[in-house]
Amino acid sequence: MAEQRIDITCHSPSAPERVWALLSDVSTWSSWGPFDASGLESPGSPEPDGVGAVRFFRRGRRVTRERVIVFDEIRRHFAYELLEGIPARDYRADVTLEPLPGGGTAIRWRSRFRGRLPGQGPVVKLVLRRFIDDLVQRLARH
Repeated sequence: MAEQRIDITCHSPSAPERVWALLSDVSTWSSWGPFDASGLESPGSPEPDGVGAVRFFRRGRRVTRERVIVFDEIRRHFAYELLEGIPARDYRADVTLEPLPGGGTAIRWRSRFRGRLPGQGPVVKLVLRRFIDDLVQRLARH
């Protein structure tokens, strides 16, 4: 099955430190994201939201779980792998924050995955692209 890729960039007027604070702390996600609830299932190291943390968010009845695999010390790169919640295999997302000249932050969210069933990948990509685009825009505005 072919690998699917999504690459979305959005600019925020906020400093990278402010964007990182929202992105890295799953307890804030319900305040800026389209989620009913979010939280930690198990903590990471050396910070609770750091590498190894299992985080979840809920939209309606659907619960998505992910494991943090990169939690950059300089607070510019965050990555996670999907444990459950969407019909995809080998899902990984990398989020990078770059300061913009004159202020603000470029937020880049890249995802890659394979569909669980033959032919499913492009459909999942279409739905997931809309969701991630909305998510990145919300993060940028908040």
